Amino acid sequence: MVRLEMGEGDVMQIESRQKQAGQGMTEYIIIVALIGIAAIGVYNLFGKTVRHQQAAVSAAVGGDDVDAKDANKSATADGKATKLEADATISLENFTEPSSTK
Repeated sequence: MVRLEMGEGDVMQIESRQKQAGQGMTEYIIIVALIGIAAIGVYNLFGKTVRHQQAAVSAAVGGDDVDAKDANKSATADGKATKLEADATISLENFTEPSSTK
C-alpha cells in the first residue's frame, strides 16, 4: 500500500492550478462569445448578400448547377445594391427618403 502525504503548500498549489484552469476556460468562453456576436453583426449587416452566397454554395455542393448560378446572380445584384446604398450621401435633408432616391 502506497501512502501519499501532502503538506499544506501542496494543497494550495493544486488549488491554484485548478483556479488557473478555470480562468483559462472562462477567457476562452468570453472570446468565443465575442466572435459569435461579431459574426451575427456581420451577418445582419450583409444579410441578403450572405444568404444568397450561402444558397449558391449549398446548391453547388448539392449538385444543382442552375440554382447555384441563380443564387450567385442574386448575391451579385444584392452586393451592388448594398454598395450603392453605402455610397449614397446621407444628410439631414434626405435622411427619411428611400435609399434608391439618394
